[in-house]
Amino acid sequence: MLTKEEMPACPVATTVQLIGSKWKLLIIRNLLQRPWRFNELRRDLEGISQKVLTDSLRSMEEDGIITRTVYPEVPPRVEYALSDLGESMRPIMNAMEEWGKNYLLLH
Repeated sequence: MLTKEEMPACPVATTVQLIGSKWKLLIIRNLLQRPWRFNELRRDLEGISQKVLTDSLRSMEEDGIITRTVYPEVPPRVEYALSDLGESMRPIMNAMEEWGKNYLLLH
């Protein structure tokens, strides 16, 4: 995780730094619905490798965007969910969805 001083001065660049990858945006899209388990995400996000999913989840957890909950069961169950900070991106994701729908209608 970058410190505040290491983040770009531009707020848009900061947002892109935190969630700008294709996979992070799609992970957030899924987590806006409900908490997901690792293998559920991997199956749903067609084309993502295990390494990229692992790295993306770890990065977003370090940045405070998602939470990782380990349930004391055998075998252990791990769920990923949006944190309050991640949940605050709902309006951004809704705006992106609306823009995409409009683009598809017009083109």
